[in-house]
Amino acid sequence: MSRREVVNEPIDPDADLRVPAQRDELMRHQVSVLAVVSLGGAAGACARYGAALLWPTPAGGFPWTTLLVNTVGCAVIGVFMVLISEVWTVHRLVRPFFGTGVLGGFTTFSTYAVDIRTLLEEGEARTGLAYLAGTALAALAAVWTAVVLTRRLAVRGEAR
Repeated sequence: MSRREVVNEPIDPDADLRVPAQRDELMRHQVSVLAVVSLGGAAGACARYGAALLWPTPAGGFPWTTLLVNTVGCAVIGVFMVLISEVWTVHRLVRPFFGTGVLGGFTTFSTYAVDIRTLLEEGEARTGLAYLAGTALAALAAVWTAVVLTRRLAVRGEAR
């Protein structure tokens, strides 16, 4: 496939990039999504940084703050996704702003990975492995629990 063929291949199967009006609309859509993800990501990262300042992890200590941030972020995404996909009708930029931006910036896989490496380098292999598995389990349990509880509360709220 030549470079020209790749460039002309549509990003959205319903958009024909050879039609200026469709191309312009696709670009406007992408710019607004990028802008709200960026703004949300900055807000989420600031919130995570604030949590790390409030509850720093001492050298050689268990990274409770990162575990809590990631678990809370997963619970919030569970609530959020039920609300915006099953309960409310929201503006098209709410999901990228809050779901991808704010919660993506708030939760942190990179700090989690660095924390594990640090624990292993400090000879805390058991703690590092417990943190590795515990975070994954806590995150999955948090999102699942949040989804189930939000659905139950939303159905109860609709019944009233």
